Amino acid sequence: MGPPIIGVSENIRKIKELVEHVAHTGFNTVILGESGVGKEVIAQNLYQKSPRVGKPFVKINCAALPEGLLESELFGYERGAFTGAEQKHRGKFQLAHGGVLLLDEIGDMSLVLQAKLLHVLQSGEFAPLGSEKELKTDTWVIAATNHDLKQDISDGKFREDLYYRLNIIKIYISPLRERPEDIEPLIDFYLEQYASQLGSANIERPPSEVIARLKQYHWPGNVRELQNVLKRMLVLGDCNKIVDELFETTGQKPAAQSPAASAQDLGAVRSFLDLDNKALLENHAFSLKAAKKKAVDKVEKEIILYVLDRTDWNRSKAAKILKVSYKTLLNKITELDIRPPSFNSDTT
Repeated sequence: MGPPIIGVSENIRKIKELVEHVAHTGFNTVILGESGVGKEVIAQNLYQKSPRVGKPFVKINCAALPEGLLESELFGYERGAFTGAEQKHRGKFQLAHGGVLLLDEIGDMSLVLQAKLLHVLQSGEFAPLGSEKELKTDTWVIAATNHDLKQDISDGKFREDLYYRLNIIKIYISPLRERPEDIEPLIDFYLEQYASQLGSANIERPPSEVIARLKQYHWPGNVRELQNVLKRMLVLGDCNKIVDELFETTGQKPAAQSPAASAQDLGAVRSFLDLDNKALLENHAFSLKAAKKKAVDKVEKEIILYVLDRTDWNRSKAAKILKVSYKTLLNKITELDIRPPSFNSDTT
């Protein structure tokens, strides 16, 4: 059983929803994202939630093997097919029959092999090297890459027809630097995992100031790099020194903190939520849930007003820009009491 999808960011939330919706379909899927973001984790979760769970889950790294060896590993070969082929070898498509085949780093596959892969995806058949007999395969193909495949198509490095054959379902994982809110839950998850591996319940969580600095770091190695940093912290113990080395090695400068700006921002929040109203607090009329709704309503109102103003109050255009239904927009306008600037409440 592979690891769960960890995170609270909008990107991870949407990925979790998408996995739930598409896992049962078996449609060809491509997972995009930088190295180390966890593309294999997403593939494993798709597999675990699919009807194919219990069948083989087979992975092959397309970047790790030269073209000739990759072809023989994918499709297998007959004895005598080439020099050194002393016995029959089953390929990954045979091994993954009934299950899932993860083609990792498919962006590094040669154009020749891309054409052969396209044939398998279209026909469900392939021929091992040295054989004229085609074999049938029922395999859910999930591809993953850190390449910009559309750019590769423009550069003549990736077949457009293969891209659209694979890209029935597309899942994009944002880099960790774009979702710092996921760092804390990831730390908690991996520390619990390492505690179990080491047979220790005394693994300490990094101090809050260290976690705050980790959220500022730009994580070129993404989640994989975070795992390595946590392991170093467990072994060496000096969390601040390890974080210092992170910033020094990459040349990244930590973001400067501005106490004055923070105080100003806090004052604005207090004013907006009416936190200085003693009666409100003493009568228990204040709650975090109510504060959150008030803040969300205010932001939504300002955004809708802005879009309506830019579209001359054309609600159909505004709904398209906001990516909501026309009915939803009308409900929001009523709920949030959104009116044109020139609206006069005395006008009939």
